[in-house]
Order: sequence, then C-alpha cells, then structure tokens
Amino acid sequence: MKARLSLYLSAVVFFAILVAVGCSKAPTDAQIASDIQNKLNTDSGLQGKQLVVQAASGSVTLSGQVDNDAQRDAAARYASSEPGVKQVVNNLQVAPPPVEAQAPPPEQPKPTPAARHHRKVSQDQDDSPSTPAEVAQTAPAPAAAPAVPAPPPPPPPPQKVTIPSGTTFAVRLVDPIDSETATQGQTFQATLNSPFAVDGDTVIPAGHNVEGHVVTAQSAGKFAGQSLLVLQLDRISAAGKYYNIQTDQYKKQGSSRGKNTVEKVGAGAGIGAIIGAIAGGGKGAAIGAAAGGGLGAGAQAVTHGQQIKLPSETVLNFTLQAPLTVIPTTQGPDAGRPTLNTQQ
Repeated sequence: MKARLSLYLSAVVFFAILVAVGCSKAPTDAQIASDIQNKLNTDSGLQGKQLVVQAASGSVTLSGQVDNDAQRDAAARYASSEPGVKQVVNNLQVAPPPVEAQAPPPEQPKPTPAARHHRKVSQDQDDSPSTPAEVAQTAPAPAAAPAVPAPPPPPPPPQKVTIPSGTTFAVRLVDPIDSETATQGQTFQATLNSPFAVDGDTVIPAGHNVEGHVVTAQSAGKFAGQSLLVLQLDRISAAGKYYNIQTDQYKKQGSSRGKNTVEKVGAGAGIGAIIGAIAGGGKGAAIGAAAGGGLGAGAQAVTHGQQIKLPSETVLNFTLQAPLTVIPTTQGPDAGRPTLNTQQ
C-alpha cells in the first residue's frame, strides 16, 4: 500500500515539473512582436495606423507615424510591458498638424439699381473734392521712376598666345650704333620690322617698340686689332604692356689692318736705307733707316682699322631662345611703315 502511494506521488510531482517547465519557456521574437501588435490594435487611438513592430533577442523596435506624443508614449508602454522584452527602441514619428484651408473672403453683395443711381447723382453733384483727404485720394499717383538698366557683364579676360622658341624676326634700329663710340651695357631702341605670327594669325604687328643692349663693343686699334659689336634684345612693348624676351646675339666683326701696317713700316725702312746710302753710307745709312722707319709709323698712325657702323633704319635679324607669351593685338603704331629686305 505504501509503495503504491509513493508511486502516485512521484507521478504527480513529475507532471507538476513538466507544467512548470512549459510555463517558464521564454517566448520567441515572433510571438513577442505579434503580442505587442495585438495590444496596439486594441488601442482606439492607435487603430488603423501603419505601425511596425520588430523583436530581436529581447529588443523591440517600434516604427511608423502617430498623431501626437501621447500615442507615441502609449505604444512604448505596450511594448515594454510585454514579457521577455528587455529594451524598447521607439522610432515612432509624430505627424505634423494638417494645414487648415483658408476660407475664401465673403462675397460682396451687388449694389441695387437704386443704389447705383444714387451714387451717380452724388458724383455729378460734387465733382471737385472738398476735404484734404478727398484731395489726396483723387490726386493722380506719382509716375514710377524708370527702371535702371542692369550694368552689362564684364568682358571675358583676353586669351594669351605663346610664340614658340626658335621664331625668327627682324627689328629696325632707331638709334645708330658705332663700335668706336659704343660701350658695354649701352641700351638702344628699335622697332619690330616683321610681325610675330602664330599659326598664320598675327599676334604682334610690325612697328612696336623693342629695346636691347650692347653686350660687347670693341673698337679697332691704330696698328692692329679688329672691331667687334655684339647686340641682344631685352623686351618688346605691345598694346601698353612690356614683355621680356630672350634672343640670340647679333654679332659683327670688322676687318683687321695689321698686315697693312707691317707692309707700310717695311716700306718706310727701305726708303730710309736708300736715303742713307745717298748720304754716304755708314752713319748716314743708319740715320736714313731711322728716318724711314719713323716715316712709316707716322703714316700708319692716322690709318685706323675698320669700324662697325650700324646707322638708324638698319634691319637686324634675331631668334627667340625661349617661348614668349603675350596678349594678341591687331594694331601697331607703324603698321603702314615700309619694310626693308636688306640685312647688315
């Protein structure tokens, strides 16, 4: 009897344990979301709204749109009261209040024929205003000031053009240059004798001013030596702007008189010897030779080597050694001036 009672009690305890385990089983995410959605649908203020409930590992996220903050807080309370919910992320948005339509202005009643007749009679009886207010109302409105036209847009910046290195051009001297009087570093003026052109289009026409300087000036000596003149250009002026330029050097060298000097001195010594022989030889010959040598030297003293003279209007050729970037211009100060085809 006792064994049967113990077996019955064991069965009851086992069944109770199964019931407790089944009741303590945690709800799933889908079940939590479904239960919260049902609670939201039973609320009269939340019915019919597109509210989304998402549950994941005890965290519930609410999204959608409600009418006010009270509905938003109520939805959050429903979610937090659900068993198994650890956190509520409330992303519900409160919709802005609707814009009330503005009522149209009341329609003015139309005047009756009697009222229109009375108004016309009143206007005919009193055509001129009697009070300052009426004068102000009937005075013509002042004419509107004429509209000031908008200023035109500024012109676009000028496009620059680059003249490539190796371009050959000619200049015409304004200042004469002489190897006998010129000094190193001396500046001189010239004008552009041939235009600068790029791809067949004139960039700087002929006639614009050009400046240069004397690199070397060497005068020929009285007895020997050659004259030498080396020139180089520095900048060009076009359309009120100066552009620095790099060119090669113009070089010209005069002929020497050294050989002619020796011949003349020798001839003078020979004449002196003849004079000495006529004088009687010996001491007379020595005197004659010295006199002849002095005669030859004196004659050469007034004979100089060839000097280099470049008069005004001389045309010289140069070549650019570096690219030259300029703003193109179509007018030149001496565009109609004739050019020379001679080269010194």
